[in-house]
Amino acid sequence: MSGLTSPKLGLCIPSGKNSSNNQRVTSAPELARTLAACKRIIVVAAAFTAATTGSTEHTMANDLNPLRDEARVERTPAPCTVVIFGASGDLAKRKLVPALFNLARERRLPGGFSIVGYSRSAMSDDDLRALMRDAVSTFSSSGPPTAAEWESFAAGMFYCQGGYDDVAAYEQLKARLAAIDTERGTSGNRIFYLSTPPSLIGPIMDTLGASGLAQSPPGGWTRIIIEKPLGYDLKTAQELNAHVSRIFDEDQVYRIDHYRAKETVQNIVAMRFANGIFEPVWNRRYIDHVQITAAEAVGVEGRGGYYEGSGAVRDMLQNHLLQLLALVGMEPPTSLDANAIRDEAIKVARAIRPIAPDAVDAHAVRGQYTAGWVGGKAVPGYREEEGVRPTSTTETYAAIKFEIDNWRWAGVPFYLRSGKRMTKRAAEIAVQFRQPPMRLFTTTEADLHEPNLLVMKIQPDEGLTLRLAAKLPGHAIHLRSVNMDFRYGTSFGVRSSEAYERLLLDCMFGDATLFTRRDMVETGWALMMPILEHWAASGEQNLHFYEAGTWGPEAANQLMGDGRAWRRL
Repeated sequence: MSGLTSPKLGLCIPSGKNSSNNQRVTSAPELARTLAACKRIIVVAAAFTAATTGSTEHTMANDLNPLRDEARVERTPAPCTVVIFGASGDLAKRKLVPALFNLARERRLPGGFSIVGYSRSAMSDDDLRALMRDAVSTFSSSGPPTAAEWESFAAGMFYCQGGYDDVAAYEQLKARLAAIDTERGTSGNRIFYLSTPPSLIGPIMDTLGASGLAQSPPGGWTRIIIEKPLGYDLKTAQELNAHVSRIFDEDQVYRIDHYRAKETVQNIVAMRFANGIFEPVWNRRYIDHVQITAAEAVGVEGRGGYYEGSGAVRDMLQNHLLQLLALVGMEPPTSLDANAIRDEAIKVARAIRPIAPDAVDAHAVRGQYTAGWVGGKAVPGYREEEGVRPTSTTETYAAIKFEIDNWRWAGVPFYLRSGKRMTKRAAEIAVQFRQPPMRLFTTTEADLHEPNLLVMKIQPDEGLTLRLAAKLPGHAIHLRSVNMDFRYGTSFGVRSSEAYERLLLDCMFGDATLFTRRDMVETGWALMMPILEHWAASGEQNLHFYEAGTWGPEAANQLMGDGRAWRRL
């Protein structure tokens, strides 16, 4: 049969006369229209399948989705080597190497890109490759590697064994990096990723400095990525920053906060400053309050020893949630330059009114989970977790009310909360608007609709929801709240990059926009210290217990006041 064949569709469309019944089928223009119609049908079907199954596989819908055009324009960084200190640890296996593999699979990494794992464990290059292949097969969000993909990726993976303060071992590392520069053309460009406990950050930086590895080579660059926690309190954070600045220049330092790299978090800036409809109402005149929530259904997951020295404020509020507050509250930056955005973020953080020691109980609530049920399973209380003291007063839940002293936000409370063993895993920013100044629609109880609400969902199901009042169909005028939803997964039809993928790639480009600057770290600690010191001095006095599987202690509801209430996510 003669006809037009679409290799992409695998279809054969007949033209001219049908050989079996001699009936004319269609002309060439009609054939083109028929082919286009077939494509549209398949696109709709593929999009429906992706939406209903959550599939992120490459589909024809992806090929033809006009919203993807920008995503096709990608830059590639200069060839470089990423040295992972703590290569045998969980973070390297669960996040870092799977993220780098996903970037390689999507061809975003430069030719010659290399990884050097460094730890105290005895391993060969091949041992590391086998370990990481298992890790990528288990944790890669884009699926396990094919044999060809892994062979190509693993060819640039190497291992060095040594202590973290062993100068001789660092000399061997230096020689290995030089050899990689020669063999794979990485030009002396290096990223040192400190995927280690905080106690090892100082020794690693000192030894990098002593061995000459901290200095950027002629024509190349050296950068260092430091994982949180960035200090235990304000004093230790200042000491850490001072330590870092003795060895590295500030523009070499990338303090990672993976929350900043989530799609919805990045979209805060785009939504606020790329749309003319939001900024005029983004102020105290129209907004009643803001809620920022990061809830986890899991407990401490065997990390009781670590969490005992941390707690919800140090683990979540001092860094992640405060960063979100800054992005919601900041003034428009003059450009998308990293420091232009970070300058505005630190400006609003410094405008947050410090909580006086004698006012902590009125502005902050802490809680600790007891035994309960989560996801249909019985779970133990925090004090029954491995590595946790039976009399622990560490908070597994914290809620804080902040006020911002500037013209835009005066009188608008920002409520931050985070907890473990809550009803479900969810993170979002909810901006609740004020009611209209005059309420016309008060005929029935159904007309007492809820105020407008803009919800930026960070996880899961990243996207936006805008709650509006709408008239119910019918002759009478009755109102009901309705939602307008936007979801990244279904709207763009592509897999959203993992936060670590974005951050690692940005560091290769030298773009520090999504990383935390020294002044922001110290400002965050300064705001939290009165709360932490008050709680440390109070013993169990103001510790509120809540049952696992709930939304936290009742005392947190009283924190809201003025008829406001926490959202049930």
